Amino acid sequence: MKIAILIHGGVDRSGVERVIPAIVWLLERLGRRNEIHVYSFNQECEPAEWDVVGVHVHNVGSASGWRRRLFTGVATEHRVSPFQCIHAFFGWGGTYGVLLGRRHRIPVLFHLAGGEPVGLAEVNFGMRLRLRGRLQLRLAMSGATRISVATLYMQRLAAQLGARASLVPLGVALDRWPASVPRSRDITIPAFLLHVGDIRPVKDHAMLLAAATQLRENRIEFELHMAGADTMDGALQRSAAASGLGDAIHWYGVLGREDLRTLMNRADLLLVSSRHEAGPLVVLEAAVAGVPAVGTAVGHVADWAPCAAVAVPTGDSAALARETAALLADEPRRLAIARMAQRRALEIDADFTAAEFERLYGAMVSPRIPGPKLDHQAAPSKHP
Repeated sequence: MKIAILIHGGVDRSGVERVIPAIVWLLERLGRRNEIHVYSFNQECEPAEWDVVGVHVHNVGSASGWRRRLFTGVATEHRVSPFQCIHAFFGWGGTYGVLLGRRHRIPVLFHLAGGEPVGLAEVNFGMRLRLRGRLQLRLAMSGATRISVATLYMQRLAAQLGARASLVPLGVALDRWPASVPRSRDITIPAFLLHVGDIRPVKDHAMLLAAATQLRENRIEFELHMAGADTMDGALQRSAAASGLGDAIHWYGVLGREDLRTLMNRADLLLVSSRHEAGPLVVLEAAVAGVPAVGTAVGHVADWAPCAAVAVPTGDSAALARETAALLADEPRRLAIARMAQRRALEIDADFTAAEFERLYGAMVSPRIPGPKLDHQAAPSKHP
């Protein structure tokens, strides 16, 4: 099958830096059985093409004229041999995917992979925050042949907008990120708490640091390790909350995969503080590595609680501190949650993801299956 995949970025020519790991793992698997052409809007400023993990990337660039290059590039390749379907990731990808699908009469699968169904004014996040975004999202959702999401949490948000979305988690490549047996923690040393995510308002690091402060006030011994790109020019590190934690907090910035795995292998708990997550890969990576998550009720944390994760309300630092302390104090429960989380993550690995998307591609191109607008049937899945 010949497939056009539209995505903003995450497909750097190195295959390692500036990539979205779950997307690269998916492309690698799809490319083994299909002809994949990836159209990236802004991986690099200037237009260019390259091959990575067995697929061809057309970077239309962010420089002036990128829309024309996108539409011309897809049309040119479609004339060489027709695309059977278009697979669009994230909001704007969905919008342009639908326009291209209409122009060339190609079915479109739109995967809501981020903040498409929300508008969070307090953190300036979400496609529905502004009129233009809401209009473009409506076009994408009403024009797509099928819609998919990574979590039940996102499925509920899509339903609030009138769409029934198929459930396709973006899973971990076990050949690149192998499973480790959940390990008992050494209670004679401070607990190793890990947070992975870019420093930006939607991740709500202020709430995370408030929770850490409450843990310290309650005499819980811990080290908080923070990994991720800083988009706020050091403001969080300079905050009073961060200063108050002193040497209990460690900042790493952006880490390579090996360095991140080294941290993950030492972690006792993964903490999630976000106001919104579509399906955070780090929760799956932690689960595969044998590390349970305590966090806000978003994405996989919301789906898996209470048996395979511990969820608290968004913005509630007291609840995050309380549940973190409770899990650290109950080693049998911590290990039970870690084992259940790992079992679920292994069931929805990258191979499963690719197979589910291929099943949806086949359903879209089959003349026996109609393409409803806002009534997208949920696909069967191993995901609990």
